[in-house]
This record gives sequence, structure tokens and C-alpha cells, in this order.
Amino acid sequence: MGNIMDYISWRGDLSFAQSPFNEVDNLILACFSYVNLDGIPAVSGQKGIELKKLVKEFKKLHTIKELEADKSFIRLAPFMMFEMAKSVRFGKCVIRNYVNEIVTEAEQQFSAVEIVLDDGTSYISFRGTDDTIIGWKEDFNLSTGVVPAQERAVEYMQRISDKAYGMLRVGGHSKGGNLAIYGSVMCKSAHDKILEIYSNDGPGFSKEFQESPETAEMMPKIIRIIPEYSIIGTLLEHEKQPIIVASTSRGLLQHDGFSWEVQGPGLVRRDSLNKTALRFIEILHKWIDGIDTEQKRLLIEDLFATLQASGYENLSEVQSGGIKSLAAMVKRLDKFAPESRGMMQELLTAICGGWLEQLQENTKDKLSAIPQSFSDKILEKF
Repeated sequence: MGNIMDYISWRGDLSFAQSPFNEVDNLILACFSYVNLDGIPAVSGQKGIELKKLVKEFKKLHTIKELEADKSFIRLAPFMMFEMAKSVRFGKCVIRNYVNEIVTEAEQQFSAVEIVLDDGTSYISFRGTDDTIIGWKEDFNLSTGVVPAQERAVEYMQRISDKAYGMLRVGGHSKGGNLAIYGSVMCKSAHDKILEIYSNDGPGFSKEFQESPETAEMMPKIIRIIPEYSIIGTLLEHEKQPIIVASTSRGLLQHDGFSWEVQGPGLVRRDSLNKTALRFIEILHKWIDGIDTEQKRLLIEDLFATLQASGYENLSEVQSGGIKSLAAMVKRLDKFAPESRGMMQELLTAICGGWLEQLQENTKDKLSAIPQSFSDKILEKF
């Protein structure tokens, strides 16, 4: 089995005329939006720039050493772009209408790009969140109502669809998948131009949005893909049944699209979600269903303050921190009121469950560093 980088190597010599657009192409183009294209003026205009030329401009601004210093999963996106530019399949793509807006104090970010393929169709790629704790918090915040990034997605879809001369595919990974669906559904004038809408482990929506006539109209075009250990992609309401795929990573890190397994022109299937992911979904709905928006905000603040107590910025670092980071998070739980402590303990156990089994195997003799009640709860899970 391989991943999307291997796919470019294996099948990059096939044009879209020879091999039609598929779900792996979608994942590649969804992850393309993670590349930071700031500082390249041509990419922001309607005319755009061919991918091969774009790579040359990008390399003038960024060194390999700088790119390799990035420790998040999106660090692979520029290297994927380099391989795409060498291929027959993607080399002649035109990249245009790039936008990147960040409001740090509001923990908000919106970025999107249009990728015109050589068959005349376009893929509108909405950027998602990376594996930073703040990024995951942004995904969870979607449960508290319509966010500015969703409104911007509608505006972006309107602008692109008005000028598009070919049919459109729309997609994104993580929050980008949510924006792809929301922007497509709410931009009614684009409905007839859209071929497919891809949500790659993207959060869901409110029940009201799911039941709207606009959503019902576009539902047949929505393709939802999640890994077998999916947390972000199971948040909120989902009407569309997902395609469940295999990943080479464990636990939380399966969110990384670069870890999804590829065979030929498709993603490797799994029959069902991982039991630990299912447990998290059960616990999350147990605590969130029925509480008001302000209570949700407080819950999200508490959960992510606990994760940040590990001392790390990225979830991959939290996981690699092992027993030390887990002990720091558990210590943070002592600050909660008794009625909240049990809830946060359950959520933390569930959200970290994908890597606790390995942690148990490697550090069983060190579990005394963690309060007994919590370590017992961890061990019960396995």
C-alpha cells in the first residue's frame, strides 16, 4: 500500500483523459491548499500561473531546510506540490484565485485556491486546520454556530463560479471539508456547475442546516471520506454516510490525509470505525447534546486548555510526549469542579485513546505517575 505521494509517482504519467478524476486526486488537491503561496502575486489573480512555474517561484522564497523544519503534518504539502509539478497528470494545472486571510486574535483563518485541470474542470480547494491544538479547537468551535470562515466560503464560491468556464469540483480536508459543503450549498447560483463536493474528514453541521432544502438538493453530490479513527470528521450532524478508509497512523494522527492508504486509483476501504473512535463519539454526544451554545464554548475551552497543559502546540507532539504529557494534562483536571472533572476525564481518555494502548505497553511500570482513578480508567479501555 502507498499514500498520495506514492500515487503521484505511480500514476502521475496518466492524464485525466486516460484515467478519470478519482477520490485520490481529490485528496491531493484538498491537501494542496495547505501550501503557503503568500508572496507569489500571480497566484492570486484570475489568470493564475501554471504549476511548474509556480514551483520555481515558490523555491525562490523557501529553502528546503525551512520546509523541513515544519513539524506538523502539512509539512509534506510543498513536497507533494513539487512532485505534482513533475507529473503529466498535474504539471499543467493552473493555480489561481488564491486567498489567505488570518485573524490571529479571533482564532480565525480562511484560505482557498482554485486549481484548473487540463481537462477544463476546476477544483476549488478550501484549506483546513493543521494538527496544532488551536487548529483542532477551531474545528470544535464550528459546533457553536456559523463562523466567519463559512460566510467567506460562500462569497468565494460566488466569485469563482461567476467566472468559471468549466465545471467545478469543490473539496477540502478537515475544516476545509466543512467549508466546501457549506459554501457549495449556500451558493445557489453554483449548484448546476458543481460536479462533486468532497469532505475529507471534515466536521458536520447543525441539524437545521442538514434539513434545509438547499442541502437536500446538493446531498447526492457530497462525498464524505473519513479514516477509521475519526474525531474531527464525526463532529456534529452528518446526513451522508461516509467512506471509511485505512491509515498508516494511529489514533488522532489518522486525521492526516497523507497517512491514508492508497491502492491503484482508490483509497483502501475499512468496514467500520475504530472502537475507540466510536467510544469518543458516544461520550461527546453524551455531554454536548442538549447543552446551549455558551455551555459548549466553556466545554471546548476546558477541553483544549487541558490539552495545552501538556506543554506542546501540536497533537503529534502531545502523542510523542507519552507519559509526561499525559500526566501534565491529568494534573490540569484537578482544577475543575467535581461535576466537570468526570466529564473532562472521559473526554480526554477517549480523545487520547488511539495512542494510550501503545503508551500502556511502553510505560506500564510508570503509570504510578498518573492518579490511580484515571490510570484505572485507561487500563479498562484495553
